[in-house]
Amino acid sequence: MKLNEHLRNHRTGFILLFILICLWGTALEAQVPSGGKKISDELLGLFFEDINYAADGGIYAEMVQNRSFEYDPTEQQGWNPFSFWEYMEPGYSYGRISVETSDPVHGNNPHYMVVDAEFIGNYEEHEGKSGVGIKNLGFDGMVVNAGDTYNFSVFLKQLSNAPVTLDISLQGTDGTVLAENKIQSTSKDWKKYTTTLVPSQSRDTTHLVILATTKGKFAMDVVSLFPEKTFKNRPNGLRADMAQLLADMEPKFVRFPGGCLVHGDGLHNMYRWKNTIGPIEQRVEQRNIWGYHQTAGLGYFEYFQFCEDIGAKPLPVVPAGVSCQNSGGTWRIGGKGQRALPMDEMDEYIQEVLDLIEWANGPATSEWGSKRAAAGHPEPFNLEYVGIGNEDKMTPEFEERFTMLYQAVKQKHPEITVIGTVGPFLEGEDFEKGWEISNKLQLPMVDEHYYIEPDWYLGNQERYDTYDRKKAQVYLGEYASWGNKLYNAIAEAVHLTAIERNGDVVKMASYAPLLAKKGHTQWSTDMVFFDNTTLCPTPNFYVQKLFMKNSGDHYYDNVINFSKKDTTLAASTVMDSKTGDVIIKMVNAGKVPKSMEVNLSKFKNRVSNAKLTVLTGDPEAENTFDNPDNIVPVTEEYGVDKKFMYSAPAMSLSVIRIKTKT
Repeated sequence: MKLNEHLRNHRTGFILLFILICLWGTALEAQVPSGGKKISDELLGLFFEDINYAADGGIYAEMVQNRSFEYDPTEQQGWNPFSFWEYMEPGYSYGRISVETSDPVHGNNPHYMVVDAEFIGNYEEHEGKSGVGIKNLGFDGMVVNAGDTYNFSVFLKQLSNAPVTLDISLQGTDGTVLAENKIQSTSKDWKKYTTTLVPSQSRDTTHLVILATTKGKFAMDVVSLFPEKTFKNRPNGLRADMAQLLADMEPKFVRFPGGCLVHGDGLHNMYRWKNTIGPIEQRVEQRNIWGYHQTAGLGYFEYFQFCEDIGAKPLPVVPAGVSCQNSGGTWRIGGKGQRALPMDEMDEYIQEVLDLIEWANGPATSEWGSKRAAAGHPEPFNLEYVGIGNEDKMTPEFEERFTMLYQAVKQKHPEITVIGTVGPFLEGEDFEKGWEISNKLQLPMVDEHYYIEPDWYLGNQERYDTYDRKKAQVYLGEYASWGNKLYNAIAEAVHLTAIERNGDVVKMASYAPLLAKKGHTQWSTDMVFFDNTTLCPTPNFYVQKLFMKNSGDHYYDNVINFSKKDTTLAASTVMDSKTGDVIIKMVNAGKVPKSMEVNLSKFKNRVSNAKLTVLTGDPEAENTFDNPDNIVPVTEEYGVDKKFMYSAPAMSLSVIRIKTKT
């Protein structure tokens, strides 16, 4: 009797709790004024491609260049397995080095270096270390900070009878030893050895030196040096300042690993996700389509982990079974280089794509979920989107293979949203054919790309107004206005107000490319430029950040009044139903200040104290490494009434964030 009464009391409590939750949800929803339009709550994110040394030498924190001796002349003329390494024999020592392939650490990592320290010259006349070894120059040098810890690792195999003692050091360009430690080979099989280095001085150009100080012969591979202070202190992690800069943007998603990098320069160069997971010594390195080398150290696990760390949804893009139509440089003759996987290989490739979804979302007990768990992430990554294809030529071969992939994913994983592609331009044959394929297959979303002059953005604010809401939603995966001056950024801000207005049909949007290293750019229009010590966000970056951090999930027309005939003006009003905040964005791409009338009467519970952030300046102004803060937004307190006039400065983006009472 007591047990039944106890259960009844608990059941009554649960019912009351459920009712309260429903009423609370209804109350929250009631705070959203009528007349608005529900828009995507994951509208703005990041697109990452390993272009402009964005990964190796960039956000991937590995400090050793050519760590596995896999560089070759097909990547850049003159490159070879010895590139970015220098042979050393201080103290009148002598020996020899060679690169061999007969017994590698792993078949996916075929090259390794053999060092034969024949004689160590311990002469009194020599000051400093004596030995035989090699020095790595890093990516334009290595930056170290005094007192910080740097984690060194290497795979060694002893080839002589006696163990070999290795002196591991960080040295300045003048030979000053900043940090050193010792390891000793002990195994005739490949074995990983680790140590730490703590520099006594800070230097922005440092080299890693590996010196055999006792006689002997050994093989080595996968020579690695990482700062302990990576983003979130992840091993095999990301450069902390750069990753934090992106995290602070609060992107809703991250698309990776490309771009043209995905479909590759020929079939052999397609980006295969399985080659990028597991221990780094087992990953497959290859030529980067942009003319350098990719270690795959920043692989699928690291991409997914970064997304999770910053609260962004992962959006991987896989090849559609065809290579880039410009493979082999055929862009010079009209892009005739597309090659398609043979049909007898398609079943295996389709399974590869299905395996990706299992790897990301499957239980730790599944075949591919267990590999994710083995890497340290037993919980699923909660993948929702998969892009198939990138800017592909809409050939019959493409259509056939894309259709096979789409139908297989749809059948096996209906919970996954597949994003198709409609070519590299905003119109034309591939664009029209891509949409034709989308309509025939009833795709849920397609990926549009366009790079175009800034004036186009001002004159085409209505682009998505007339899109058919019954057809596929749009992911604007790549766009930019061919420049990093303030005028370019403000033109993109105009476009983003139109994107917000059409946030019911445009599901996602991401500027491209994201990162570019000074002296190593293959693409001049980028969001953030960097070198080994400095980050240089562009005005375009600040526009993107202001829109990302001030996004909403409801859009309201007729809040801001201005002359619609003036194409230099644009505005949008959104509300974030989670916070109740109302966000107004006003853009003036003109050369003089212009007035806009704001009417907030539909937002009943607003407070009068708001935040105003303005990005403005000379339209020709840029941020540079000498002056990275030339153009930055400024935030101040701002009072708002139910109705007020706002004078938008010339060449500006203004964001007013208004809180409402709960």
